Amino acid sequence: MHHAVRAILPTGTPAGTIVTLQETPKSGFFAVFRSKRMVVLFLLGFAGGLPLYLTSQTLQAWMTAVGVERGRIDDVAAFGLAYTLKVLWAPLLDRYQLPFLGRRRGWLLAFQLLLVVTTAIMALSDPRAHPYELAAIAIAVAFCSASQDIIIDAYMTDTLAEQERAAGSAAYVLGYRVAVLMSGTLALIAADHLPWRTIYFGMAGLMSLGVIATLVADEPPERVAPPRTFADALVLPFREFWQRLGTRGLVVVIGFAALYRFGDSFAQSLIIPFLKDGVKFSFTEIGVVFKGIGFAGLAIGGAFAGALVARFGLRRMLVTFGILSAITNLLYSWLAVSGHDISVFCAAVFVDQLSYALSTTAFLSVLMGSCTPAVSATQMALLTSLSSVGQRVFGPLADHVVTSLAWSGFFLATALMAIPGLVLAWWVARHQPNG
Repeated sequence: MHHAVRAILPTGTPAGTIVTLQETPKSGFFAVFRSKRMVVLFLLGFAGGLPLYLTSQTLQAWMTAVGVERGRIDDVAAFGLAYTLKVLWAPLLDRYQLPFLGRRRGWLLAFQLLLVVTTAIMALSDPRAHPYELAAIAIAVAFCSASQDIIIDAYMTDTLAEQERAAGSAAYVLGYRVAVLMSGTLALIAADHLPWRTIYFGMAGLMSLGVIATLVADEPPERVAPPRTFADALVLPFREFWQRLGTRGLVVVIGFAALYRFGDSFAQSLIIPFLKDGVKFSFTEIGVVFKGIGFAGLAIGGAFAGALVARFGLRRMLVTFGILSAITNLLYSWLAVSGHDISVFCAAVFVDQLSYALSTTAFLSVLMGSCTPAVSATQMALLTSLSSVGQRVFGPLADHVVTSLAWSGFFLATALMAIPGLVLAWWVARHQPNG
């Protein structure tokens, strides 16, 4: 027997309206995962996460290994601006369609093939002899990767039924984090045994998994007509938000997008310096713990996130997962006080990765429910860009907080930063029935 759960900010309803949606039956805890769509979303998540570190941490390690001066290595941080600015060209992807595979899969295949090519070209680069050429191709990789993210977010929004959103988000997040592990931790381990050129060629080859997923995926049905002109594509996403959600609803969804993961995102801007310099763990210890304990937390969170939301409802899990993320920062604060304590470190990393998978699943479910298929690429690009402000916009201030409060105070402060986002999550939850 189905039971209903209300959802705030649903697609296609007047401002302020609260509608019901059907959850997955309580029998069959993982039944929602039994579809080709979930496998496709796992592989698309993998394709989305793979390029991320190739233009950031892994690239910094490559440049360090070949003796590039630190001043140029610092510039790598600017390559990721494409992920923050992606909303600027998202309207183009809503308005125009390539002559193959449909509006979403056509663009997705195009950017995935470009990623294979640009990553392979990057493998042929020489960071020391030709740093500017490498910078140009790295920016191209980041642009294609951010564009792929735009389309994947729109694809999920357009194709997932309401009762599938949590499970679909969980499959995507799990694939994304597995790819980040491969292009980050495993790439660094491989660098002790293989040339960097070989590693980057290998990553380019792994992008083919995303291509396969796109080819076997089903194009979302056009339930709503896309924008007719480019001008419409620029204006409609924001006008539609305001007309459907109303002023208060729009403020809530924007505030929720920016603040739900703010504290966790801000803390991540200095997590490696903290572990290396603050509590004196070696890179080997950090890598092993994140690869083993961290992956266990990620896998458990990814496996259970969608099923927990389907069983207990988004209304309960949204706040619960957000609180768990705040607890992660309290564990890091405990680690700062206890010092080089491997057991506390393992506990913190396990909860960190577990809470990331859980909270991101609930977070994406809310964002998808706030968008309309006609312009979902632009609307999701806007909301997901806001979700990174803690690290990409305010991250440079983190060092000043550490200087003022020390490491234990820094992580306590980041836990407290979660409160505004939890208040907004509770505001969402209190508009839903108890149970």
